[in-house]
Amino acid sequence: MPVPDRIGRYHVRRLLGSGAFATVWLADDESLRSSVAVKVLAENWTHHADVRARFTEEARIMRRAESDRLIRVLDVGELDDGRPYLVMTYATGGTLAERLERGPMPVRDALRVASDLARGVAVLHDLGVLHRDLKPSNVLFTGEPGAERVVVGDLGLAKALAHGSAFTVIAGSPGYMAPEQARLGAGLDARADVYALGALAYHMLTGRPPSLPESVQAVAAAAATPVVRPSKLRPGVPSAVDGVVLRAVQTDPARRWPSAAAFADALVTAAAPRPVRPVVRALRVATGFVLAAAALATGAVADTGSPPRPRWVTVTDASGGVSVTVPAAWATQVRTTGWNPATINLPPGRAPGLVVGADLTAWSDPASAVPGVFAGASRALREGRPALPDHSGCAAEPARIRRLGDGSVTVKRWTGCGGTTISFTEALITPAAGDYGVYVQIRQVDAADHTERILRGVRTSDSLAPAA
Repeated sequence: MPVPDRIGRYHVRRLLGSGAFATVWLADDESLRSSVAVKVLAENWTHHADVRARFTEEARIMRRAESDRLIRVLDVGELDDGRPYLVMTYATGGTLAERLERGPMPVRDALRVASDLARGVAVLHDLGVLHRDLKPSNVLFTGEPGAERVVVGDLGLAKALAHGSAFTVIAGSPGYMAPEQARLGAGLDARADVYALGALAYHMLTGRPPSLPESVQAVAAAAATPVVRPSKLRPGVPSAVDGVVLRAVQTDPARRWPSAAAFADALVTAAAPRPVRPVVRALRVATGFVLAAAALATGAVADTGSPPRPRWVTVTDASGGVSVTVPAAWATQVRTTGWNPATINLPPGRAPGLVVGADLTAWSDPASAVPGVFAGASRALREGRPALPDHSGCAAEPARIRRLGDGSVTVKRWTGCGGTTISFTEALITPAAGDYGVYVQIRQVDAADHTERILRGVRTSDSLAPAA
């Protein structure tokens, strides 16, 4: 497929994907200096009024939602040949389909993504909209490292829930569509999307969807076959999670979770670990010294009822490969499930990492006065040049390179962000041993500068083998 030079005022860089109805291109908004995704209606559908109307309705739904859980429409236009196009936010972290090519996801990651995705679908349902085509390629990831967001994309088959009894065309993707979607004229409601959410959760946990029909016509028959419990295919999946996921993919809609929000709540409850005391252990690190780290495998700081915590605490990611020492007041919340280097313009993948901060719900907003630290390791940091986040509203200090243990660290710092005391530090640590680097982002919100101590407290284990 030839790459057009421009679509409207947007300079096209490369193809992102194509389907039966449209093609999506990565492009540059040169006026605003940002990357966007441009979706163009396929040429053979230009003169089909119903398909054009569906294309326009997709834009209206996403515009009406204005939610961080959905891809946003920034602009619309029409090419010289009459084909309409939508300009949307570009999801820097790629798609769930790309991640599933590597097999099942870590259980904790799968449950987090599934619950976040269900929250996004609940936003659509609250707007009175049924998605109808939830599948791995329509689940996208975006956001800063350590604060990645799951977003719902491609609403080309979305329909009003109020018209759920009047669908006259079978639509959906085999493997994820509810059995009632395969019956012409069958009534549909939010529970059809709940089935798809359950199928996606099953796929993330086991490496495949609960049924594998070869066509839309085979969906109903495949769904009638008993579904194997995820824990049978993937040891380590909690039995409580089995029950939650299997209820979502029931053939009878009446036996499923009544809503996407209810499914999300059930996933969170099933995934919640029992309270544990932090386990102190030793990690032999690549730079040749020993670190005593509190291995917070639950992803949260536990309250042991013991004497007050020290002024500084050490936390590790779920893999045990990366740890960081931070002021105790910052360690209110911890996310230890890793990161995707694509968020800083490196090859996509999943790699060890964590983010710790006072309020992770606000971490993705650079203007929020929330102190914290992100640290992630990746081979890609040795092989490519990361694109650091934009801190144009801050005063930049001169970059500096210095020794750190047996390796080196490149440090860039910005202060006075937005006329406040907020500052950002972006650092790239290159250990002398190993084939990976470590990316660190520090956000501080007052006059105290803990940069040097935090960087000295970033550690990696000698068994670290990042996946990206």
